[in-house]
Amino acid sequence: MKLHTAVLCAALGFAPLARADVVTDWNQTAMDVMKAEKVGRNPWARSLAMMHVAMSDAINSVQGRYTRLIYDGPTAAGASAEAAAAAAARDMLTRLYPAAKAKIDEAYEASLKATPAGSARTNGVMVGERASAAVFADRANDATAVPETYRPLTKPGVWVPTVLPLFPHYAQAKPWAIERADAFRPGPPPALTSALYARDYNETKDFGGQKSTRRTAEQTEAVKFWSSENATNGWFAAAAQLATARKLGLADDARVFALLAMAFANAYTLDWDAKFHYNAWRPMTAIRNGDQDGNDATERDAGWLPLNQTPMHPEYPSQSGINNGVATRVLHAVFGSGPAAIVITDFADPKLKRSFASVQQMSDEQKGGRVWGGIHFRNSVEVGEAMGRNVADYIMANSIKPTRNVAEVR
Repeated sequence: MKLHTAVLCAALGFAPLARADVVTDWNQTAMDVMKAEKVGRNPWARSLAMMHVAMSDAINSVQGRYTRLIYDGPTAAGASAEAAAAAAARDMLTRLYPAAKAKIDEAYEASLKATPAGSARTNGVMVGERASAAVFADRANDATAVPETYRPLTKPGVWVPTVLPLFPHYAQAKPWAIERADAFRPGPPPALTSALYARDYNETKDFGGQKSTRRTAEQTEAVKFWSSENATNGWFAAAAQLATARKLGLADDARVFALLAMAFANAYTLDWDAKFHYNAWRPMTAIRNGDQDGNDATERDAGWLPLNQTPMHPEYPSQSGINNGVATRVLHAVFGSGPAAIVITDFADPKLKRSFASVQQMSDEQKGGRVWGGIHFRNSVEVGEAMGRNVADYIMANSIKPTRNVAEVR
């Protein structure tokens, strides 16, 4: 016989699970703050991981449903988990973006309205602030703020482009729940003389150029929609919609967002490690120099330009690939891989939306868009995706794991 969750929770001596709006609300607040602050995508991913881990640790200091990752202070079973989550988020965002304090405090006041004043709220706030302080201290020396020393040099006297790559020092940053930045580094990209390289070269050349006659109108629209901002933030929007549809409890929702945020933050460290280790050229360079690669199946196009602007970092492996790998793995693990109604709104223009019938469909379109946009080769996307799946599996197996209470409640 199955007991109603509220009855079973009462029998075990703790409160029924609360609605999880505080987690998704603060995720949106964080994105709004970082958008206003014009934060780059590498520190963007780091900030979300710091906030969501602090929230998860704070909530589980109260509810004890999952293991805590960093904060190991006293638990507080009688405190308000919602207040703890809100206080952790507010404290972390204020530490990271003090110029946005007014907006952060406004969101905080709105969060606290749902929790009556009293000792439960007071204790929850204390737990949240302590959890945030612990996470902030843990990341203080994660090497994301070291001086940038990338050296764009071929040989003395030879000109090189003077626009530096984006955040090259993240290649040596401290990952989340993983020991080393090179722990999941893949093997090298295909040899330039290989059939695989020729396959990818010609696919990107045919479908990814500005003047391509092979790319469909629908593919072009997909390329334009999946900007770097949408490709990152869209996964958190999907997670919020799936969590709402499933009516996840507070600790469960906090875990999903913490796992997703950690996985993304790791993607921008582990992938950067591999990118700057292999230093592989982008399609625009490759296709304009197709006569120099030693492969008879790659014909040069001296004037070829990609549909998308080429990012300022090496090509292999694909960041979009690893992002899709970690996101689909986490969301499939929590919500399953079946049909799911997902609507993603453009980060810059709320009037633009794209709808999907599953997590996998959304992932497939994003991955294809990197080839259709002319900034990646197919193998790089596939290798990145496999890398992302491995990263997500490791994080889920080794952090924020269910406690005995979770099994009992279910």
